[in-house]
Amino acid sequence: MYDKLVVTFNAGSSSLRCAVYKLVKDGPLQIRSFGIRGLPNGMILTARDPIAGTQTETDLGAPSSPDRAHPEALSHMFERLDDLTDLGTICAFSHRIVHGGADHAAPVLVTDDVIAKLSALETLAPSHQPHNLRPIRRLQEHYPGIPQVVCFDTAFHRTQPRHAQIFGLPRDLSDHGVIRYGFHGLSYDYIAHKLERSYPDLAGKRVIVAHLGHGVSMCAMQGGQSMATTMGMTALDGLPMGHRSGALDPGVVLHLLLDRGYSPEAVRDLLYTKSGLLGVSGISDEMNDLLASDRVEAAEAVDFFVYQCRCYFGSLAAALGGVDVVVLTGGMGKYIPALRARLVEELGWLGAKLDAAANTSGGPFLTTADSRLPVMMLPTDEERVLARRAYALLAAGKGG
Repeated sequence: MYDKLVVTFNAGSSSLRCAVYKLVKDGPLQIRSFGIRGLPNGMILTARDPIAGTQTETDLGAPSSPDRAHPEALSHMFERLDDLTDLGTICAFSHRIVHGGADHAAPVLVTDDVIAKLSALETLAPSHQPHNLRPIRRLQEHYPGIPQVVCFDTAFHRTQPRHAQIFGLPRDLSDHGVIRYGFHGLSYDYIAHKLERSYPDLAGKRVIVAHLGHGVSMCAMQGGQSMATTMGMTALDGLPMGHRSGALDPGVVLHLLLDRGYSPEAVRDLLYTKSGLLGVSGISDEMNDLLASDRVEAAEAVDFFVYQCRCYFGSLAAALGGVDVVVLTGGMGKYIPALRARLVEELGWLGAKLDAAANTSGGPFLTTADSRLPVMMLPTDEERVLARRAYALLAAGKGG
């Protein structure tokens, strides 16, 4: 038996990921993983045994209704966890929470008060927070007595200087939580840790990390700590994403509300679900689809995205007073060489030179040996961070 296990949950609007870890000398080791995608209209389960090197995929069929998709997905996940008793004893559950607000700058154990505070932040992360919290409540019923840990995407950015966090708004608002929180912190935490362990000569330098997934952001790091990031109080800010708008003149929102007759709910739906790559192209929110299309709208959406990346690379380089290495991560960073090539070429003004063969093979270095600016691709692993943080709390004597 592997004995004390930590189980991680990463719940989103269209997927639910769960992984089981044991603690070994080098840190948490994943021994099982389960993922359900296709929500809310379908449920495709992928189960992996990393130790044996096996993977299976099962179509669980459609949920009884879209509203029941996430609860039913959780029930399927619990069935798989219940079957793993021969591997050891679950000592904690660890959850990704997108928004921690002003009160949470580090992982904490779940209490009723913590749940209440995080529920109050749902309006700031409507696409994520309700789904993040659902497994916590269900686990309290299904596995009573087992401690739960919550880890926040916003926590990594609390090292930023105050001037990088505030808006140009009356001081009273920033003093009461209207600030730039930043997101994708678990991903940036993993990359900072990876650089420290595997590339120590780069870890302490000025690093820009681009998390290129369905959600997109960048983070400027110095010595492994966040100095600036592209997202703000909500995950709408910064770079354009799959179907989120990215940075927008606030006057546009006022115009839609006051002059175009949009309701607040319609504006929120527009910005969160109908904008970004989907809105600009009118075709798809997936970069691969747009790169494969011969339509001018698709090319325009890709050009728009790459241009915005170029601008934010420049902005974060200015925030750091220069940049020594760029790291691409996230799904698009890992799986789309054509996009990586475009982004390295856009960094040419900072001294990056694309190594086409290295890019095709996935790196880790995507640039030539004589590049003034090295660009890397490092896969991220948010679940491992969740497990590491949970084990650290347990080792500190919290949670049993």
